[in-house]
Amino acid sequence: MANSARTSNAQAISLGHEPNLWSEYEIETAISLVDRPLRNLKHGDAFAVLDSYGDVGAVKDTAEGLFYRDTRYLSHYELRIEGKRPHLLSSVMHEDKAALSVDLTNSDVPSVERRMLRDTIFIGRTKFLWNAVCYERITLRNYDRAPRRFFLDILFDADFADLFEVRGTTRARRGRRTTKADKRDQVEFHYQGLDGIERRTVLKFSPEPLNVEVGRATFDVALEPGEQTSLFVNVSSEENTANEVGDFFRGYREMRRARRSSTARIATVRSSNDLFNEVVCRATSDVYTLVTRSELGPYPYAGIPWFSTIFGRDGIITAMLMLWIDPSIAAGVLRTLAATQATSTDRKSDAQPGKIMHETRNGEMANLGEVPFRRYYGTVDATPLFVMLAGMYFHRTGDEQLIRELWPNIEAALGWIDTSGDCDGDGFVEYFRETESGLANQGWKDSHDAIFHSDGSNAEGPIALCEVQGYVYAAKRAAAVMALRLGRGELAGRLDGEAERLQAQFEQAFWCPEIGTYALALDGAKRPCRVRASNAGHALFTGIADPERARQTADTLMNPESFSGWGIRTVPSGEARYNPMSYHNGSIWPHDNALIALGFARYGFKSEAARLFEGLFSAATHQESRRLPELFCGFIRRPHRGPTAYPVACSPQAWAAATSFGLLAACIGLDLAHDRDQICLQNPVAPEFLDEVVIRNLRLGTSRMDLRLHRYGRDMTANILSREGTAGLVLSK
Repeated sequence: MANSARTSNAQAISLGHEPNLWSEYEIETAISLVDRPLRNLKHGDAFAVLDSYGDVGAVKDTAEGLFYRDTRYLSHYELRIEGKRPHLLSSVMHEDKAALSVDLTNSDVPSVERRMLRDTIFIGRTKFLWNAVCYERITLRNYDRAPRRFFLDILFDADFADLFEVRGTTRARRGRRTTKADKRDQVEFHYQGLDGIERRTVLKFSPEPLNVEVGRATFDVALEPGEQTSLFVNVSSEENTANEVGDFFRGYREMRRARRSSTARIATVRSSNDLFNEVVCRATSDVYTLVTRSELGPYPYAGIPWFSTIFGRDGIITAMLMLWIDPSIAAGVLRTLAATQATSTDRKSDAQPGKIMHETRNGEMANLGEVPFRRYYGTVDATPLFVMLAGMYFHRTGDEQLIRELWPNIEAALGWIDTSGDCDGDGFVEYFRETESGLANQGWKDSHDAIFHSDGSNAEGPIALCEVQGYVYAAKRAAAVMALRLGRGELAGRLDGEAERLQAQFEQAFWCPEIGTYALALDGAKRPCRVRASNAGHALFTGIADPERARQTADTLMNPESFSGWGIRTVPSGEARYNPMSYHNGSIWPHDNALIALGFARYGFKSEAARLFEGLFSAATHQESRRLPELFCGFIRRPHRGPTAYPVACSPQAWAAATSFGLLAACIGLDLAHDRDQICLQNPVAPEFLDEVVIRNLRLGTSRMDLRLHRYGRDMTANILSREGTAGLVLSK
């Protein structure tokens, strides 16, 4: 089947068509996330995308809605006063992103019976998510000197669209929707899915409205001068069983308590730069908004709206960037991915024994196999990254108990690397999708056009990506350390030897002196894709790169064709498929830059790491809420202007949110070494926007430390503000 897939792709290319575009599940560009400001709420498997008013679907064909387990449970929700949309005064996410507060006021009401001047009635809305229920309080206050009476309408609908439908995929058949409005304070929408699951949206109003019908609830509100009242609406997303719905205030207290608990033990960062403090605050809030907790521990869902689920690669890289802040995220990611590791071969899902999952979906289309992502393994890099993360976590925490628990999974992952992962036995890990419905490209740049030769032609598989060989190298080095600790000395020696041989083989096959960097990939004929790309920076992150060639690679990555001023482009200008507005061929991804910066720091290129830090920090300051999005366009940095947004970028996105912590760690050379009981700062530097950084609650084993770092020109000094335990601080050049 792999051979027939290869043939059909080749035929499509010869006819001038891109192969199997639908199978890449691209997001329709008609659905832009930058047309107007959007607000996001999330808890567990539920998330909401709202407009600035706190409404849903006031403008048609958007990504707005209340979603639960990859299904849109609320497609329209709009507040009207006397039949008109209120005027927006302000719309603010709470600092910890736990709730949305919106201030509105009425427009002019010319009706003789209910005449009312604008700005007479204040309308305050507070919304939050808790346990698959969206809670809302609507506060109304009369600021007129006369009594006022008016109708307040809430319009609503539930289409139960699968998330892939919202993204633009059409379906031949859908399930059956019914409605029920037989109670004075409640409306229900029911959807009997083709997958046998009954999904329900239940709207409950308090106090009882004047009238309730399918699609509308009407309140008759009378307020004396200065009088205030509140209305409450709960929207419950239910799958087969009913939710327990509490009152607004109890739910709010429980939600805030849970948020505080989730961040009680993490390290915190403050600096002399107020804007940077806002960026870090937002990043922390975004990461822990996206973190979903289960019995296996915390897991950062990838991003809102398109990827609010478990992604293997995204979760691992987020955990790596957050490791010094909060190692519990890494523990949760490792346990979750170990529990879902493939144990058998399934061609439809690209699964093979030992392979780590790419993503999981819970919607109707995934359950029916209309998309292959119910539990999908079409990723070539998550498996070595899993082993890498286990090694990094062990180095950071010394948690031998977890490593022993995971060791069978680590061995299974190593087994996949050496067998199914190296399908032609040449020593490199490659990918080739098993069926036409899978992803054609299976590295982190997984769009259909991301891997190509210098003339712009597609690379035919099996494809060995540059960065994946680095991940395998680092995975084997890490596994050797863990094996030695577990008394497996012979295995440790074998893994170290395999890593050394891979490093030599990598240099010989991937180095391209004519472009001053490593090839993007090797195609199925072992021809290098002689394309400059950000992927080569990951070779520095993993340590597989020769030091002299690492220097040349860094210079190539930081030249003006690649470094835009905001960050390093995925593909530099001058390459055949360069397009600064593309998803993977010229755009800028924050997490990509964070890994490259850590690679720069590894080889001592601290000034380059600081330049990346400055560029991405400046990009964040131009974003609403000081948030780095999933990606942005790769246009050159221009004075007095921010970066150009990418139309369907997720925001928040977990690994983008974690980027600032990775960049800071790269610049200050932070290494928490449990085996030495040392917090190490290797040649710390800081970009010019940071004069001082204070890190509190930095934990290593049973020790805890607060640090102040101060910049003097290019150098930084470090002072211990407080310390508990035996861990020492080492500052070195």
